[in-house]
Amino acid sequence: MAKKVRNNYTENWLPVRGIQNGMIITYNNLKVTGVKIEPRNIFILDPQSQNNILISLKNFYNMIDFEFWLVVADRPVDISVYMSQLQLLYNETSSPAIRKLIMQDIDKGNTFINNNIVDTEYYFLFKEKDPDMLQKKVRMMINGLASCGLNASQTSNDDLRVVLDNFLNGGSTTQFGTVMPV
Repeated sequence: MAKKVRNNYTENWLPVRGIQNGMIITYNNLKVTGVKIEPRNIFILDPQSQNNILISLKNFYNMIDFEFWLVVADRPVDISVYMSQLQLLYNETSSPAIRKLIMQDIDKGNTFINNNIVDTEYYFLFKEKDPDMLQKKVRMMINGLASCGLNASQTSNDDLRVVLDNFLNGGSTTQFGTVMPV
């Protein structure tokens, strides 16, 4: 009998069957989803507002009665459309003062591009088999975070791909393409 050779690829040990409808589906039918939190700099607020938000977050954390993961992921920033618009504006403008201002913005944009600037995104993720319970938890988290003054939405397929990519590649950017069998 021929011995079956297994390649050591991540896909061989990662229990992900697929990503759909804002959920990671595992081989044992657990669904992993959660909420993405819009970042907010509370440190520009007055001390009393900061304290109120921190107390609200403490109360929110204490009301969560299920296992969850707080995940921080970096997503590459794509400003190519903005850069194209700046270049068009620069080409259409005749005023030297305005051209100088636009060129400063173009230079700053190039600095962002050349230094691989990323957006930092925050997620609460959790797992569940029951789809109804999953949606109940998502709604509870969105409402709880709203009471803390934070905006949140359910994770999208793209969000979950970014989280997995960050986890599997240590935050390094990858270029996904079609995998062809050899």
